[in-house]
Parts: sequence; structure tokens; C-alpha cells
Amino acid sequence: MFPNPPSVGRSPHPSRSIPQHPGDLSLAVPPELLQAHLTYQKNANLSRMLMSGNILAMTPVSPQPWSYGNRSPLISPVSSPSQFQNRKRRSDEGINQYDPKRQRFQSPQQTSSLIHQSVPLRDDLQFSFPGVPLRQAPQSPDVNGRVPSVGDNWLYDEVETTWPVANDKLSQQILDLFRACQQQVSDLKKKDICRAELQREIQQIFPQSRLYLVGSSLNGFGTRSSDADLCLVIKDEPVNQKTEARHILSLLQKHFYTRLGYIERPQLIRAKVPIVKFRDKVSGVEFDLNVNNVVGIRNTFLLRTYAHTENRVRPLVLVVKRWAGHHGINDASRGTLSSYSLVLMVLHYLQMLPEPILPSLQKNYPECFNPAMQLHLVHHAPRNIPKYVSKNGSSLGDLLVGFLKYYAIEFDWKNKMISVREGKALQRTDGIEWRNKYICVEEPFDRTNTARAVHEKHKFDMIQEEFLKAWVRLRDNKDLNSVLPLQRVVGKQK
Repeated sequence: MFPNPPSVGRSPHPSRSIPQHPGDLSLAVPPELLQAHLTYQKNANLSRMLMSGNILAMTPVSPQPWSYGNRSPLISPVSSPSQFQNRKRRSDEGINQYDPKRQRFQSPQQTSSLIHQSVPLRDDLQFSFPGVPLRQAPQSPDVNGRVPSVGDNWLYDEVETTWPVANDKLSQQILDLFRACQQQVSDLKKKDICRAELQREIQQIFPQSRLYLVGSSLNGFGTRSSDADLCLVIKDEPVNQKTEARHILSLLQKHFYTRLGYIERPQLIRAKVPIVKFRDKVSGVEFDLNVNNVVGIRNTFLLRTYAHTENRVRPLVLVVKRWAGHHGINDASRGTLSSYSLVLMVLHYLQMLPEPILPSLQKNYPECFNPAMQLHLVHHAPRNIPKYVSKNGSSLGDLLVGFLKYYAIEFDWKNKMISVREGKALQRTDGIEWRNKYICVEEPFDRTNTARAVHEKHKFDMIQEEFLKAWVRLRDNKDLNSVLPLQRVVGKQK
């Protein structure tokens, strides 16, 4: 389904393979998970129990030796799956605490139901967790252990791009920074190897669930140090994030900790959109896993399309994110801007130029970005959008200076909201998402405010001040080092 279907092969735990007969549930999941799941179904007071902190208990079980077998979950992976083999169970390793994230790049769920094809689960699981469809059956590996292409391997191909010519110092600095820090295809494949194996493991508990890689890892704006966001789709309708999602994640957290030796420090973060945060020991990547926050799947491919629409977009976004992070205004958990909001701000600026560099893709191609589109089609829809050619020949340096000036002195923060969906600044309404907010950035699909974390006046003033200072410095000296120490930033990538 997405990004690449895992290969069909031996189950990592042959003794717990999924049964062929619907009634034989005892072989589908470990006994302790089955009991927890059945208890969850029968518990009419789940909300009260979760609020009191009484999470369902699971008895640790000894993991069986981990092995992928001889088959790869990816087409031509750069990292051999055999790295996962023979991982031993941790003994008394503690769970490190993480600072909770109060806001993620994903937005809250809409109340309307999502549309999927109807593929029922087994009768014994259908009531609580109706399934989502598999787009098509994965193919078997060839004699070399590689999975034949099923149409999704293009997600991992090098995108042929002719980068803009840099005829000035500032533009060259931006381009050099981008080339040094951008995520490589090998980085993406490492993340997906873990995603595919986790999906295989989770499907032993929720057989028709799907695990998606979302966010900066796949939208084109990732760096070599980017963590990875995962969305687990359990059913074809919104999930109550406060109760149901937390319960599912608590089961997975315990399962990861007791059975998966390559997963390190799984921690449940009880945010507005709860996540399980963990580290993959093999790749060294940090992961954040949510349940059914499917707007993240949709906006991943919208942003991916923008990223590859024009060759100046990705370098400009990367330098803005690096600049904002260096100056402490790129952290939603601390009341400033999320990376997602910053990306939308760059896209909006490029749409608002007198000679636009970007169109509004949702306005021009509504059929490709329909918020009700079935999830298994989302990643294919934008592939045939024709290339956009802008008449604006501004250099990367000029665009960066213009971006900083636009938000420092030109944008009407008090009365306007940023809308990439409409390709313009919209008048604020009196809705709860926009009322008394310092910064309003519209999420393109569910139309919530992605910048709602900026809820303190002094944080907003700090953000404005950083934009103003950076604009003045770059306007006067055209040297990126005056606002961002390049040597130190690039050194962190090595």
C-alpha cells in the first residue's frame, strides 16, 4: 500500500501465524494481547478507566529469535534486513522519559467519516476495529530475495532535478547548505525497512491495519537528521484520540518493549494527538507513531508535490527551517512554530509573489487532492500533474530575503490567515481556531490552525523580532553566516 508493500514470506513468529479460519483467534495474537483486546471490547467504562490511569496489564513473554528470513521488505534496500536478526531481548533496561510534545505537525481529526473500500475484518474482531483494505496483495520475492515492483518504488527513486544557478554568494550558500543537509534516498530506505517490519508485527495484532510513513521523511523537506513519523490506520473512521487511540498505543508500547529487541525506549506521550515515541537501534532513527491521524498522510503528498513542483522550493524551505531552529522559533512544544507551519509559510510566500513561483495545487487540481479520496489512492493521484513553469527568475538569495521581509513587516498578522489551499491570505473568521490567535496558518485539508501552539504574546513577539533582525542583516550584507553559522550546522549532519 504505502510506501512499499512488504514482501510475503514467513511470519517473523511462525508459531503465531494468522489463522486461516476466522474462528481460530488463539493463533492470531499472543494470549495476553487477546485478553487485553477482549477486555477492551467489553468495557463500557473505558474512558473513566483511562482517565484514572488504570491501563490494562500485559504479562511479558519471552521473545522468539528475530529474523526477516531471506526476503527484503524493500526493492533494492541499502541496508540489509539481516541486521535485525538474532536481536536479544533487553533484560532490565528502563524506559527513558521524553519531553512530551504538546503539538505535532498533524492536525486533529475531522468529525466526518473517511471513505474506504469495504473489506471486513474477521468476525471476531470486526466490532471494535473494522479494517482498512489492502490495496493489492504483495508479490513474492524473486530468486535474489527482491520484491518485484508493484508501482510504489518510485517513492524511493532519485528525483532528477536541475538545481537553480547560483550567481551570488547568498544563493550559493543556500544551495551548499541544502546539498549538505538534505535527506538521502538511503536515509529514507532505512526508515522504511523499520516501518515494513513493524507493520508485519502489528498486523499480527490488528491483521488489516496499515502503517504509513508520513511527514518530512517522505514529503521532500526532510534532512539527514530528521526523525520519522508513522501513522497506523486501524479502521476507516475517526478514532477518539483521548481514549481509543491511547488504549491502542498503550498495547503497542508494551508489545514493543516486551517482544521487539530492536525497539529502544518506547514511550507513550499523552498529547492531544497521542504518540508512541521510540528509537530503532538498527538505523538509529527516532520514530513517532500515531493512530488514525490520517490528515498527515494526505498533507504528506500535497507537500511532496509542492516540493518537486519548482527547484527553488526545497532549498528555501531547508534554510528557513535551519534558521528558525537555530534562533529558537521552531519548536511547537515550547510555544513557537512547528516545522509544518514553517513549510506552509514558505509555500504561501511563494504563492503570493507578484509573479508567483507556486500555484495553488488544490485549486488547480482538486481531483488530485480530494480530502475524501481513499487512502490507497492518495500517493498515486499527484503523479501526473504537469510541471509548473514560473516566469519569476528570482534567485534563492533574493527569495530568502523577501520571505523574511514579508513576515517581518508586510503580512497582516492581526487580521489575516495563511492559506496554501486558496493560494492567498484570507480574512480571519470568528471561529474557535482563529479567534484571539497570534498566528493563523490553515491546515490545507482539515482547515485547523497549525500554529495554535503560539498562544503567548511574548513568544509571538520573539518570532516577529527574529524575522525582522534576520531580514535587516541579510538585506545589508547578503551573507548567510550573519544569521546562521553554516560550519556548525553542516557539521551536525556528519
